[in-house]
Amino acid sequence: MATLVIAEHDNATLKGSTAHTVTAALQCGGDVHVLIAGHNCGAAAQAAAQLAGVAKVLVADAAWFADGLSENVAEQALALAKDYSHVLAPATAYGKNIAPRIAARLDVGQISEITKVDSPDTFERPIYAGNAIATVQSADPIKVITVRTTGFDAAGAGGSAVVEALPVVADSGKSAFVSREVAKSDRPELTAAKIIVSGGRGMGSGENFKILEPLADKLNAAMGASRAAVDAGYVPNDWQVGQTGKIVAPQLYIAVGISGAIQHLAGMKDSKTIVAINKDPEAPIFSVADYGIVGDLFEIVPQLEQALD
Repeated sequence: MATLVIAEHDNATLKGSTAHTVTAALQCGGDVHVLIAGHNCGAAAQAAAQLAGVAKVLVADAAWFADGLSENVAEQALALAKDYSHVLAPATAYGKNIAPRIAARLDVGQISEITKVDSPDTFERPIYAGNAIATVQSADPIKVITVRTTGFDAAGAGGSAVVEALPVVADSGKSAFVSREVAKSDRPELTAAKIIVSGGRGMGSGENFKILEPLADKLNAAMGASRAAVDAGYVPNDWQVGQTGKIVAPQLYIAVGISGAIQHLAGMKDSKTIVAINKDPEAPIFSVADYGIVGDLFEIVPQLEQALD
């Protein structure tokens, strides 16, 4: 049996989460097919066809798929599901909105946020905010899975998959797209960034976050924050890194004024290199840091920036 990957895209481009999900799908065995449900989404389909390991790209093109409404995308996936042993989606807001609907309709248990494929029916996933890893075996005939993208490398380019148009399902009529507010930034997208500079409650105020900007600029880094900083109103919600925010695993993560609550560590501890700056030598963040600096962040951050010159 083959594996179906539900692609995350904006019709013109393929989201990076899809490439990571394809890698997980390849480890499940069998051919990998990618579903592109969108409108005027030929560019996204071609990008999916070029992912290494993808055997076929299935395109459902209709106006009611344009905005990725979960009810409609789930219906399209359900129309195909009987032909697959596995249905995978990225563990992003998009995938988490679709996969449970598919699992419920198929009457199977969803396996959430896997980080490793042990065999076609056995997977590993973090529990208790990442403090333990559960090994889950599923006997369901169709396994519905969301993939934590930080657990898998992105599939490379070089593929030449067949692109096939699908008969589209009708508009479910259960929801309608109203509007979208997109945060615009010249910085890299947080979950895709190779370097992240994050601030915590220790920054003291939203105004103080500006001292991190020169450092982030010189490193071409994304900017993030702990939940405490977001809840205090220092920075926007889309900056939040952690169990209830965004899960990241950059090459370099610089944590400034972040004590290291367990929920924050769950979202960034897979980073390749972690640098922590905190005045409290007992801060939990130092337990996961590769490099730690104990001291006043308002003195240390400018010194780091100058050193980069």
